[in-house]
Amino acid sequence: MSLIKPFQGLRPAKGHADEILAPPYDVLSSAEARVMAKGRPHSFLHISKPEIDLPKDISPYNDRVYQQAGENINRLVEQGLLVRDETPCYYVYRLTWNDVRMTGLVAGASVADYNTNRIRKHEFTRPKKEDDRVKQITAVNAQTGPVMLVYPDAPEVDAILSRISAGAPDMDVNWEKEEVRHQLWVVSDPDDISALTAGFDAMKAIYIADGHHRSAAASRVSAARGGPDDAPHHSFLSVIFPHHDMKILDYNRLIKDLNGHSAEQLLALIGEKFTVEAVDEPFKPAQNGEFGMYLDGQWRKLTIRPELVGDDPVKSLEVSLLADNLIEPLLGVRDQRNDERIDFVGGIRGVRELARRVDSGDWAVAFSLYPTSMEALMAVAEAGEVMPPKSTWFEPKLADGVVSLAFDEK
Repeated sequence: MSLIKPFQGLRPAKGHADEILAPPYDVLSSAEARVMAKGRPHSFLHISKPEIDLPKDISPYNDRVYQQAGENINRLVEQGLLVRDETPCYYVYRLTWNDVRMTGLVAGASVADYNTNRIRKHEFTRPKKEDDRVKQITAVNAQTGPVMLVYPDAPEVDAILSRISAGAPDMDVNWEKEEVRHQLWVVSDPDDISALTAGFDAMKAIYIADGHHRSAAASRVSAARGGPDDAPHHSFLSVIFPHHDMKILDYNRLIKDLNGHSAEQLLALIGEKFTVEAVDEPFKPAQNGEFGMYLDGQWRKLTIRPELVGDDPVKSLEVSLLADNLIEPLLGVRDQRNDERIDFVGGIRGVRELARRVDSGDWAVAFSLYPTSMEALMAVAEAGEVMPPKSTWFEPKLADGVVSLAFDEK
Protein backbone atom coordinates (compact mmCIF):
# COMPACT_ATOMS: atom_id res chain seq x y z
CA MET A 1 0.00 0.00 0.00
CA SER A 2 1.02 3.59 -0.56
CA LEU A 3 2.22 5.79 2.28
CA ILE A 4 -0.73 8.11 1.65
CA LYS A 5 -3.97 7.87 -0.28
CA PRO A 6 -6.76 10.23 -1.37
CA PHE A 7 -10.20 9.90 0.20
CA GLN A 8 -13.74 11.22 -0.18
CA GLY A 9 -13.56 14.06 2.30
CA LEU A 10 -16.52 15.07 4.43
CA ARG A 11 -16.35 18.87 4.64
CA PRO A 12 -18.45 22.00 5.05
CA ALA A 13 -20.85 22.85 2.26
CA LYS A 14 -19.87 25.93 0.28
CA GLY A 15 -20.40 29.07 2.31
CA HIS A 16 -20.72 27.30 5.67
CA ALA A 17 -17.09 26.75 6.73
CA ASP A 18 -16.99 29.85 8.92
CA GLU A 19 -19.89 28.59 11.05
CA ILE A 20 -18.56 25.02 11.28
CA LEU A 21 -14.80 25.27 11.83
CA ALA A 22 -13.67 25.03 15.45
CA PRO A 23 -10.42 24.84 17.45
CA PRO A 24 -8.91 21.40 18.05
CA TYR A 25 -10.78 19.41 20.68
CA ASP A 26 -7.77 19.23 22.99
CA VAL A 27 -7.03 22.94 23.37
CA LEU A 28 -10.34 23.84 25.05
CA SER A 29 -11.90 22.79 28.33
CA SER A 30 -15.55 21.76 28.32
CA ALA A 31 -16.46 25.08 29.94
CA GLU A 32 -14.57 27.07 27.30
CA ALA A 33 -16.19 25.04 24.53
CA ARG A 34 -19.68 25.76 25.92
CA VAL A 35 -18.99 29.48 25.80
CA MET A 36 -17.47 29.38 22.32
CA ALA A 37 -20.30 27.28 20.86
CA LYS A 38 -23.08 29.42 22.36
CA GLY A 39 -25.28 30.66 19.53
CA ARG A 40 -23.36 28.50 17.03
CA PRO A 41 -25.50 25.38 16.54
CA HIS A 42 -23.38 24.20 13.60
CA SER A 43 -19.99 24.53 15.27
CA PHE A 44 -17.83 21.43 15.03
CA LEU A 45 -17.46 21.67 18.80
CA HIS A 46 -20.79 19.86 18.99
CA ILE A 47 -18.96 16.90 17.44
CA SER A 48 -15.49 17.22 18.99
CA LYS A 49 -16.72 18.35 22.46
CA PRO A 50 -20.26 16.93 22.50
CA GLU A 51 -20.55 17.12 26.29
CA ILE A 52 -21.48 20.78 25.74
CA ASP A 53 -24.95 19.58 24.68
CA LEU A 54 -25.46 17.57 27.86
CA PRO A 55 -25.75 18.42 31.59
CA LYS A 56 -22.67 20.23 32.91
CA ASP A 57 -21.89 17.55 35.47
CA ILE A 58 -21.51 14.76 32.91
CA SER A 59 -18.06 13.22 32.43
CA PRO A 60 -16.63 13.83 28.95
CA TYR A 61 -15.87 10.08 28.92
CA ASN A 62 -19.47 9.03 29.52
CA ASP A 63 -20.89 6.77 26.77
CA ARG A 64 -23.73 9.25 26.28
CA VAL A 65 -21.18 11.87 25.21
CA TYR A 66 -19.88 9.73 22.35
CA GLN A 67 -23.44 8.89 21.31
CA GLN A 68 -24.17 12.62 21.19
CA ALA A 69 -21.18 13.15 18.89
CA GLY A 70 -22.57 10.59 16.46
CA GLU A 71 -26.01 12.21 16.52
CA ASN A 72 -24.54 15.66 15.94
CA ILE A 73 -22.42 14.74 12.93
CA ASN A 74 -25.34 12.86 11.37
CA ARG A 75 -27.54 15.93 11.87
CA LEU A 76 -25.10 18.20 10.01
CA VAL A 77 -24.92 15.67 7.16
CA GLU A 78 -28.71 15.39 6.99
CA GLN A 79 -29.02 19.19 6.92
CA GLY A 80 -26.61 19.35 4.00
CA LEU A 81 -24.08 21.38 5.99
CA LEU A 82 -21.44 18.65 5.76
CA VAL A 83 -21.09 17.08 2.33
CA ARG A 84 -18.89 14.28 1.04
CA ASP A 85 -16.86 14.56 -2.13
CA GLU A 86 -17.95 12.16 -4.85
CA THR A 87 -14.45 10.96 -5.73
CA PRO A 88 -11.29 10.41 -3.65
CA CYS A 89 -9.30 13.63 -3.41
CA TYR A 90 -6.32 15.17 -1.73
CA TYR A 91 -6.64 18.65 -0.23
CA VAL A 92 -4.06 21.41 0.04
CA TYR A 93 -4.49 23.19 3.38
CA ARG A 94 -2.81 26.50 4.17
CA LEU A 95 -2.64 28.32 7.50
CA THR A 96 -1.43 31.92 7.58
CA TRP A 97 -0.62 33.50 10.95
CA ASN A 98 1.36 36.71 11.33
CA ASP A 99 4.58 36.03 9.38
CA VAL A 100 4.03 32.26 9.30
CA ARG A 101 2.55 30.51 6.26
CA MET A 102 2.24 26.72 6.33
CA THR A 103 1.03 24.83 3.26
CA GLY A 104 0.43 21.11 3.62
CA LEU A 105 -1.47 18.17 2.20
CA VAL A 106 -4.58 16.61 3.72
CA ALA A 107 -4.40 12.88 3.06
CA GLY A 108 -5.17 9.48 4.47
CA ALA A 109 -1.89 8.26 6.00
CA SER A 110 -1.26 4.52 6.04
CA VAL A 111 -1.94 2.82 9.37
CA ALA A 112 0.27 -0.06 8.19
CA ASP A 113 3.19 2.34 7.77
CA TYR A 114 2.44 3.83 11.18
CA ASN A 115 2.57 0.33 12.68
CA THR A 116 5.97 -0.39 11.09
CA ASN A 117 7.33 3.04 12.15
CA ARG A 118 7.74 4.43 8.65
CA ILE A 119 5.56 7.15 10.11
CA ARG A 120 7.86 8.01 12.99
CA LYS A 121 6.73 8.75 16.56
CA HIS A 122 8.44 10.70 19.33
CA GLU A 123 6.00 10.60 22.28
CA PHE A 124 4.46 8.10 24.65
CA THR A 125 0.67 7.92 24.75
CA ARG A 126 -1.72 7.48 27.66
CA PRO A 127 -4.24 4.61 27.51
CA LYS A 128 -7.13 6.76 28.77
CA LYS A 129 -6.62 9.34 26.04
CA GLU A 130 -6.27 6.63 23.41
CA ASP A 131 -9.50 5.02 24.63
CA ASP A 132 -11.28 8.38 24.33
CA ARG A 133 -10.25 8.79 20.70
CA VAL A 134 -11.17 5.19 19.84
CA LYS A 135 -14.67 5.73 21.23
CA GLN A 136 -15.04 9.05 19.43
CA ILE A 137 -13.94 7.61 16.06
CA THR A 138 -16.30 4.68 16.52
CA ALA A 139 -19.25 6.87 17.49
CA VAL A 140 -18.98 9.27 14.54
CA ASN A 141 -17.85 6.54 12.11
CA ALA A 142 -15.11 8.86 10.91
CA GLN A 143 -11.82 10.44 11.84
CA THR A 144 -12.47 14.10 12.54
CA GLY A 145 -9.28 15.18 14.34
CA PRO A 146 -6.32 15.46 11.95
CA VAL A 147 -2.84 14.33 12.89
CA MET A 148 -0.14 16.88 12.04
CA LEU A 149 2.68 15.19 10.14
CA VAL A 150 5.94 16.49 8.67
CA TYR A 151 7.78 15.42 5.55
CA PRO A 152 11.51 15.92 4.86
CA ASP A 153 12.97 17.78 1.89
CA ALA A 154 10.92 17.00 -1.22
CA PRO A 155 11.10 19.87 -3.75
CA GLU A 156 8.84 18.08 -6.22
CA VAL A 157 6.05 17.81 -3.65
CA ASP A 158 6.60 21.42 -2.58
CA ALA A 159 6.24 22.51 -6.20
CA ILE A 160 2.91 20.73 -6.66
CA LEU A 161 1.48 22.22 -3.47
CA SER A 162 2.71 25.67 -4.50
CA ARG A 163 1.17 25.41 -7.96
CA ILE A 164 -2.21 24.22 -6.71
CA SER A 165 -2.38 26.83 -3.95
CA ALA A 166 -1.68 29.61 -6.46
CA GLY A 167 -5.26 29.20 -7.71
CA ALA A 168 -8.53 30.29 -6.12
CA PRO A 169 -9.19 28.35 -2.90
CA ASP A 170 -12.31 26.24 -2.36
CA MET A 171 -12.45 27.47 1.25
CA ASP A 172 -11.09 30.72 2.66
CA VAL A 173 -12.00 31.81 6.19
CA ASN A 174 -10.60 33.67 9.13
CA TRP A 175 -12.44 31.49 11.58
CA GLU A 176 -14.01 33.32 14.52
CA LYS A 177 -12.15 36.50 13.47
CA GLU A 178 -8.93 35.00 14.83
CA GLU A 179 -5.55 35.90 13.42
CA VAL A 180 -5.23 32.60 11.54
CA ARG A 181 -6.47 32.32 7.98
CA HIS A 182 -7.56 28.82 6.87
CA GLN A 183 -7.60 28.03 3.13
CA LEU A 184 -8.32 24.77 1.32
CA TRP A 185 -7.89 23.62 -2.27
CA VAL A 186 -9.51 20.38 -3.49
CA VAL A 187 -7.11 18.20 -5.52
CA SER A 188 -9.21 16.01 -7.81
CA ASP A 189 -7.06 15.93 -10.95
CA PRO A 190 -5.85 12.33 -11.46
CA ASP A 191 -2.39 13.42 -12.61
CA ASP A 192 -1.88 15.58 -9.50
CA ILE A 193 -3.13 12.77 -7.28
CA SER A 194 -0.74 10.29 -8.88
CA ALA A 195 2.20 12.69 -8.66
CA LEU A 196 1.56 13.42 -4.98
CA THR A 197 1.15 9.75 -4.13
CA ALA A 198 4.41 8.91 -5.93
CA GLY A 199 6.20 11.81 -4.25
CA PHE A 200 5.35 10.52 -0.79
CA ASP A 201 5.99 6.89 -1.72
CA ALA A 202 9.58 7.92 -2.53
CA MET A 203 10.12 9.14 1.03
CA LYS A 204 11.92 6.95 3.54
CA ALA A 205 9.78 8.27 6.40
CA ILE A 206 7.49 11.03 7.58
CA TYR A 207 7.12 12.25 11.16
CA ILE A 208 4.35 12.88 13.65
CA ALA A 209 4.51 16.46 14.90
CA ASP A 210 1.26 16.51 16.88
CA GLY A 211 -1.44 13.89 17.31
CA HIS A 212 0.13 10.78 18.82
CA HIS A 213 -3.10 9.76 20.58
CA ARG A 214 -5.18 10.22 17.41
CA SER A 215 -2.81 8.11 15.32
CA ALA A 216 -2.56 5.40 17.99
CA ALA A 217 -6.35 5.29 18.24
CA ALA A 218 -6.64 5.01 14.46
CA SER A 219 -4.31 2.01 14.56
CA ARG A 220 -6.51 0.32 17.15
CA VAL A 221 -9.66 1.01 15.13
CA SER A 222 -8.01 -0.38 12.00
CA ALA A 223 -7.03 -3.58 13.80
CA ALA A 224 -10.46 -4.02 15.34
CA ARG A 225 -12.37 -3.55 12.08
CA GLY A 226 -10.11 -5.56 9.78
CA GLY A 227 -11.49 -5.98 6.30
CA PRO A 228 -9.99 -5.09 2.90
CA ASP A 229 -6.66 -3.28 2.83
CA ASP A 230 -8.16 -0.34 0.93
CA ALA A 231 -10.95 0.32 3.45
CA PRO A 232 -10.98 3.94 4.69
CA HIS A 233 -10.39 2.91 8.31
CA HIS A 234 -6.93 1.60 7.38
CA SER A 235 -5.84 5.21 6.86
CA PHE A 236 -5.80 8.04 9.37
CA LEU A 237 -6.69 11.67 8.76
CA SER A 238 -3.54 13.75 8.48
CA VAL A 239 -2.22 17.10 7.33
CA ILE A 240 1.38 16.74 6.16
CA PHE A 241 3.57 19.84 6.08
CA PRO A 242 7.11 20.34 4.76
CA HIS A 243 9.46 20.54 7.73
CA HIS A 244 10.73 23.97 6.64
CA ASP A 245 7.22 25.45 7.04
CA MET A 246 6.71 24.30 10.60
CA LYS A 247 6.67 26.80 13.46
CA ILE A 248 7.55 25.42 16.90
CA LEU A 249 7.22 27.81 19.81
CA ASP A 250 8.90 27.56 23.20
CA TYR A 251 7.24 25.49 25.92
CA ASN A 252 8.11 27.07 29.24
CA ARG A 253 8.13 25.80 32.83
CA LEU A 254 6.75 26.90 36.21
CA ILE A 255 7.75 25.27 39.50
CA LYS A 256 5.56 25.43 42.59
CA ASP A 257 8.32 25.80 45.24
CA LEU A 258 12.09 25.90 45.64
CA ASN A 259 12.36 22.39 47.12
CA GLY A 260 13.44 23.70 50.53
CA HIS A 261 16.09 26.09 49.21
CA SER A 262 16.17 29.81 49.75
CA ALA A 263 16.48 31.92 46.62
CA GLU A 264 20.12 32.63 47.47
CA GLN A 265 20.91 28.94 47.98
CA LEU A 266 19.22 28.02 44.71
CA LEU A 267 21.14 30.65 42.76
CA ALA A 268 24.43 29.40 44.21
CA LEU A 269 23.63 25.82 43.18
CA ILE A 270 22.54 26.89 39.71
CA GLY A 271 25.84 28.72 39.31
CA GLU A 272 27.69 25.41 39.42
CA LYS A 273 26.33 24.43 35.98
CA PHE A 274 25.14 27.70 34.47
CA THR A 275 26.45 31.21 34.22
CA VAL A 276 23.89 33.52 35.81
CA GLU A 277 23.33 37.12 34.72
CA ALA A 278 20.65 39.50 36.02
CA VAL A 279 18.73 41.27 33.22
CA ASP A 280 16.33 44.21 33.28
CA GLU A 281 13.69 42.86 30.88
CA PRO A 282 11.77 39.58 30.59
CA PHE A 283 14.27 37.22 29.01
CA LYS A 284 13.40 35.21 25.90
CA PRO A 285 16.31 32.95 24.89
CA ALA A 286 17.77 33.71 21.48
CA GLN A 287 19.73 30.49 20.94
CA ASN A 288 20.35 26.99 22.22
CA GLY A 289 21.94 26.81 25.65
CA GLU A 290 20.21 29.93 26.97
CA PHE A 291 17.38 29.93 29.50
CA GLY A 292 15.42 32.66 31.23
CA MET A 293 14.62 32.42 34.94
CA TYR A 294 12.19 34.59 36.90
CA LEU A 295 12.71 34.40 40.65
CA ASP A 296 11.91 36.87 43.42
CA GLY A 297 10.82 39.58 41.00
CA GLN A 298 14.04 39.42 38.97
CA TRP A 299 14.71 38.01 35.51
CA ARG A 300 18.04 36.28 34.95
CA LYS A 301 19.75 34.85 31.91
CA LEU A 302 21.14 31.35 32.43
CA THR A 303 23.71 29.91 30.03
CA ILE A 304 24.58 26.25 30.43
CA ARG A 305 28.27 25.40 30.56
CA PRO A 306 29.28 24.03 27.11
CA GLU A 307 30.86 20.85 28.49
CA LEU A 308 27.43 19.74 29.74
CA VAL A 309 25.95 19.69 26.24
CA GLY A 310 26.48 16.40 24.42
CA ASP A 311 25.26 15.04 21.10
CA ASP A 312 22.61 12.57 22.30
CA PRO A 313 19.40 13.53 20.41
CA VAL A 314 17.27 13.50 23.58
CA LYS A 315 19.70 14.64 26.27
CA SER A 316 20.84 17.59 24.12
CA LEU A 317 17.31 19.02 23.86
CA GLU A 318 16.79 22.28 25.74
CA VAL A 319 14.02 20.69 27.84
CA SER A 320 16.38 17.87 28.79
CA LEU A 321 19.31 20.15 29.64
CA LEU A 322 17.12 22.20 31.97
CA ALA A 323 15.53 19.11 33.53
CA ASP A 324 18.75 17.12 33.99
CA ASN A 325 20.87 19.98 35.33
CA LEU A 326 18.38 22.06 37.32
CA ILE A 327 14.73 21.05 37.61
CA GLU A 328 15.34 17.46 38.66
CA PRO A 329 18.49 17.66 40.85
CA LEU A 330 17.83 21.05 42.44
CA LEU A 331 14.04 21.43 42.46
CA GLY A 332 13.21 17.75 42.93
CA VAL A 333 10.80 17.36 40.00
CA ARG A 334 11.66 13.92 38.63
CA ASP A 335 8.44 13.05 36.77
CA GLN A 336 7.39 15.99 34.63
CA ARG A 337 4.54 13.96 33.20
CA ASN A 338 2.76 13.52 36.54
CA ASP A 339 4.29 15.80 39.20
CA GLU A 340 1.81 18.53 40.20
CA ARG A 341 4.68 20.81 41.28
CA ILE A 342 5.39 21.66 37.63
CA ASP A 343 3.24 23.40 35.05
CA PHE A 344 3.81 24.30 31.41
CA VAL A 345 3.06 27.50 29.50
CA GLY A 346 3.04 27.56 25.71
CA GLY A 347 5.11 30.27 24.05
CA ILE A 348 2.01 31.75 22.46
CA ARG A 349 1.31 33.37 25.85
CA GLY A 350 4.67 35.14 26.00
CA VAL A 351 7.27 35.28 28.76
CA ARG A 352 5.42 38.02 30.65
CA GLU A 353 2.79 35.41 31.49
CA LEU A 354 5.48 33.51 33.40
CA ALA A 355 6.26 36.55 35.56
CA ARG A 356 2.57 37.21 36.14
CA ARG A 357 1.99 33.71 37.45
CA VAL A 358 5.02 33.81 39.75
CA ASP A 359 4.04 37.25 41.03
CA SER A 360 0.58 35.88 41.85
CA GLY A 361 2.19 33.76 44.56
CA ASP A 362 0.94 30.47 43.11
CA TRP A 363 4.35 29.56 41.66
CA ALA A 364 7.86 30.14 42.95
CA VAL A 365 10.05 30.22 39.85
CA ALA A 366 9.63 30.20 36.08
CA PHE A 367 11.91 29.23 33.20
CA SER A 368 11.75 30.33 29.56
CA LEU A 369 13.31 28.06 26.93
CA TYR A 370 14.55 28.28 23.37
CA PRO A 371 12.17 26.35 21.06
CA THR A 372 12.92 22.80 19.98
CA SER A 373 13.81 22.71 16.28
CA MET A 374 12.10 20.51 13.71
CA GLU A 375 15.49 18.97 12.95
CA ALA A 376 15.87 17.99 16.61
CA LEU A 377 12.39 16.44 16.67
CA MET A 378 13.14 14.43 13.55
CA ALA A 379 16.49 13.29 14.96
CA VAL A 380 14.77 11.94 18.08
CA ALA A 381 12.21 10.11 15.95
CA GLU A 382 14.93 8.70 13.68
CA ALA A 383 16.76 7.37 16.73
CA GLY A 384 13.59 5.64 17.92
CA GLU A 385 13.68 7.70 21.11
CA VAL A 386 10.99 9.61 23.01
CA MET A 387 11.01 13.32 23.76
CA PRO A 388 10.39 14.58 27.31
CA PRO A 389 6.84 15.78 28.07
CA LYS A 390 5.84 19.19 26.71
CA SER A 391 8.85 19.60 24.46
CA THR A 392 7.04 21.30 21.56
CA TRP A 393 4.24 23.81 21.09
CA PHE A 394 3.05 24.06 17.50
CA GLU A 395 1.39 27.21 16.25
CA PRO A 396 -0.83 27.92 14.42
CA LYS A 397 -3.25 25.12 15.20
CA LEU A 398 -5.20 23.12 12.66
CA ALA A 399 -8.95 23.65 12.80
CA ASP A 400 -11.38 20.77 13.35
CA GLY A 401 -14.08 20.40 10.72
CA VAL A 402 -12.06 21.43 7.65
CA VAL A 403 -12.07 17.87 6.25
CA SER A 404 -13.05 14.60 7.94
CA LEU A 405 -12.25 11.07 6.81
CA ALA A 406 -15.56 9.21 6.86
CA PHE A 407 -15.84 5.43 6.93
CA ASP A 408 -18.07 3.52 4.54
CA GLU A 409 -19.28 0.96 7.03
CA LYS A 410 -19.98 0.53 10.72
